[in-house]
Amino acid sequence: MQKWLPILWLCAWPLLADKYTGPRPPKPDLPYLIHADTLVPTESLEAKQDERRNEITYIIAGANSSARTPLASPAFLILTDQIQADRLQLFKLQSKGGQRQVLFTRRKKLVAHPIRLNVTRLGDNLYKVEVDEILENGEYSLTPADSNQVFCFQIY
Repeated sequence: MQKWLPILWLCAWPLLADKYTGPRPPKPDLPYLIHADTLVPTESLEAKQDERRNEITYIIAGANSSARTPLASPAFLILTDQIQADRLQLFKLQSKGGQRQVLFTRRKKLVAHPIRLNVTRLGDNLYKVEVDEILENGEYSLTPADSNQVFCFQIY
C-alpha cells in the first residue's frame, strides 16, 4: 500500500490546485489582454479575404489597433462560449495604405506562420492564452482557425 501512496498523491495534486481568483472577462468570446489586475479588450473585427495573382491576403480596416500593450510576450484571458481557445492562432500583421494585412498563401503555399501559443484552462470556459516567444513592436491578430474573425492588438 505504501508504494501506491506517491502515485495517488501525484494523481490528486491537480485536484488540490488553487482556483483562479483574478479578474474575469465581462464578455464571452473576446480575448482580453492581461495588464496586472486590469483586462484590456482586444479589437474585434472581420478580416476580408483578397485573392489576386495566386496570393491570398487577409485585410483588416485601420492602420493601428486601439488595443495596445507594452508587453513583448502578452497574455490573454478568454471566457469561451462558441470559440475554442485551443484553436486560436496568432499572426503578425503589416500596416500598408491605412490598413493591416497578412499575406497568407502565395502560389498555393502557406506564407504566414502562426506564432506559438500556450493555452491553460483556469476554470469553466475560462482560459489563459500566453504567447510563447518575445514579439517585436507592431500589429498582431488572434484568430480562430478557419475563421475570418480577428482580435487585434498592438505591441508598442
